[in-house]
Amino acid sequence: MKGLLDGKKIVVMGVANRQSIAWAIAKSLHLAGAQLAFTYENKQIQQFVSSLVNTEIPNSYHTVCDVTTDEKIRDSFAHIHDHWGRIDGVIHSISYTKTEDLPYSYLQTSRDQFTMSQDIGTYSLVAVAREVKQYMYEGGTIVTLTHMGSEKVLPHYHVMGAAKAALESSVRYLANELGPANIRINAISAGPIRTSVTEGVRDFDYLLSVVEERAPLRRGIDAEEVGDAALFLCSYLGRGITGEILHVDGGYNIIGM
Repeated sequence: MKGLLDGKKIVVMGVANRQSIAWAIAKSLHLAGAQLAFTYENKQIQQFVSSLVNTEIPNSYHTVCDVTTDEKIRDSFAHIHDHWGRIDGVIHSISYTKTEDLPYSYLQTSRDQFTMSQDIGTYSLVAVAREVKQYMYEGGTIVTLTHMGSEKVLPHYHVMGAAKAALESSVRYLANELGPANIRINAISAGPIRTSVTEGVRDFDYLLSVVEERAPLRRGIDAEEVGDAALFLCSYLGRGITGEILHVDGGYNIIGM
C-alpha cells in the first residue's frame, strides 16, 4: 500500500489518544504516503496527543477545531489551506463521547443531550463538508465513522444510535450534492472496538463476545482494519464509491439473530 496516497493532503479529525480509531486511520494513511493535518477539540487534547503525533508522524500540521462553532470550523480549515494550498481529504471521527453523561434509557434522554449528540456527531459533518469543499480544487474524499447502533437496537447506545442514523442519512444527501465537484463521501460502520471511549459503555464486553460468537468471521475486528478500509476509500482504488456505508465488522451486520 506504500505510495497509494503520495502527495495527498488529508485532515484527520478526532484523535484523542493512541487507542482512537482515528489514530489507526491516520497511521494507515501515513504509511501510504499521505501528508496529514490533525485537528483537536481543544488545546488540552492537543497538548496530550501532539507528542504522540510528533513522534510517530512527524512534520504533521496541528490545529484546534471546535466543531460546535461554525466560525471556528471555518477558521481551522482556512488555516490548514493557508499552510497546504489545498485539501484532498478529511477523516471525520467525531461524536458525542461523554458516556458518563448519557441517560440510562432513550426515554430519559433530555433535550440538551439529544441536541448535543446531533450537533457534535451529525451536524459537524455537514459544516465540515461545506467548508472543505472550497479547498478541494481537484475533487477529494471525506470519510466519517458510524456504528451498527444506527440500524439495530444495542444496549445503552440509544441516543448515539439516533445520531449515527442521522449521520448516515447526511452522508447520502451530501454525496449527491458534492458529487458534481468530484468529491466523494462515505462512512465506515465499524464493529465494536475497545477504545478509551468504550470503557465507559455498560455491557461492552458482552457485545464483544456476541460479535465474536456470531459474526461470520467468528472474531471481532481491530482498529487497523478500519484504518485500511479508510485508506481504500481515500485512494484511487475507491474512486467509484460515494454515499456508501461500508461495514467493517467481520460480517456481523448480515446476521439476523
